[in-house]
Amino acid sequence: MSMALPRRLPVRTLGAYAAPAFPLAILGLPLNVYLPSFWGETMGLGLTTVGLVLLATRLFDVVTDPLVGMLSDRSSGRFGRRRPWVAAALPIAAPAVWFLFVPPAGAGAVHLFVTASLVYLGWTMLNIAHTAWGAELSGDYHQRTRVNAWREAATLGGIVASALIPALAPGGIADDLRALAFVTLGLAIPALALLFAIVPDARHPARTAPFGLRATLAPLFANAPFRRLLSAWVLNGMANGLPAALFLLVVTHLLAAEDKAGPLLLAYFLAGIIAVPGWTRLAARIGKHRAWCAAMLWASLVFAFVPLLGPGDWMLFLVISTLSGAALGADLALPPAIQADVVDLDTLETGEGRAGLLFAVSSMAQKLGNALAVGLGLPLLEGLGFSSAGGEVRGLAALVGLYCAAPVVLKLAAVSLMWRFPLDAAAQAHLREQLEAAR
Repeated sequence: MSMALPRRLPVRTLGAYAAPAFPLAILGLPLNVYLPSFWGETMGLGLTTVGLVLLATRLFDVVTDPLVGMLSDRSSGRFGRRRPWVAAALPIAAPAVWFLFVPPAGAGAVHLFVTASLVYLGWTMLNIAHTAWGAELSGDYHQRTRVNAWREAATLGGIVASALIPALAPGGIADDLRALAFVTLGLAIPALALLFAIVPDARHPARTAPFGLRATLAPLFANAPFRRLLSAWVLNGMANGLPAALFLLVVTHLLAAEDKAGPLLLAYFLAGIIAVPGWTRLAARIGKHRAWCAAMLWASLVFAFVPLLGPGDWMLFLVISTLSGAALGADLALPPAIQADVVDLDTLETGEGRAGLLFAVSSMAQKLGNALAVGLGLPLLEGLGFSSAGGEVRGLAALVGLYCAAPVVLKLAAVSLMWRFPLDAAAQAHLREQLEAAR
């Protein structure tokens, strides 16, 4: 496939492409931060049950992610290649979001499992098609960084909004989730309309081989840069998922500052937004993979100071949240831009346009990392002796260790994989020349 797009994408196109990321991100924060505490404590299921149920919902991703990716790669028609998948996600996810965040009285593990599974299915359909769509907007190494920077800046803006909404309508965690669901659903339709009206989408897929699971996946996992990026994504996903799942517990029981959770989250995500242009410029200077490594090393350094904190130290934790939040912009913007270059290598080796499949597998890797953080981290936390039953906190050292020490180890492992990543700007430019010659 070849799309006649200008080398430098116009701001109008970038803004319209990024728009759906804003409401989707408002949904993301409560899913990763509020939901474990809400269902575990407010709804009374317990942390272990919630962790295992949410892990079980992610097992479906092993099937749905690659299936959606492969089918979207083969889609064609007057409405485009990726657009129908984004549109179809809304009626699946919207009702499930409401019943997941605003459950009826007495809802239990089955309700959590069904609604969370439908939310994640809709998320999969929208996210995979949207990211693949963005990868196909330009073949230029640096333009891809711009595309992902715009999308992830909108993502971080949505996350900031999700931190602000509870502050503007204060109440308990149940009221916060109700407000977040309402705003998410209200913004999703106009954002998708803007995307559909402005952003070009190919109507026909690139040449695709006959469907076969082994034939489809074999060249994918023979792609060494893809394997390396995928492994780093899982490790970094776990490293980010653990602090997210444990954040409210740390603020409540280590810092004794539960009422400061909103400002702390806001500072974290605002720092991520502000830092995105800086990471983009650094990536242009030293390469996307090295800039991502620098961000992971920075976050590891900052997190090493968490064990020094205690009750009342929320101002110091605010500094840590701000400094570590700066790395989040790179975590969100750079790996998908690197993945777009990996798609070029896969296209050259297979002769097929399989951006949807590659982003589906990488999406599955990210979600697996987050799911493992929740599904293994919460039961492990209780297994190590943490408990807050009856107002008495036990096992605080286990909480602190899982919150900061484990993520540092995981991020350092991800850095070791990505530091010598082979697809830099020169290598990608050579790939594009070979692809054009083949066409």
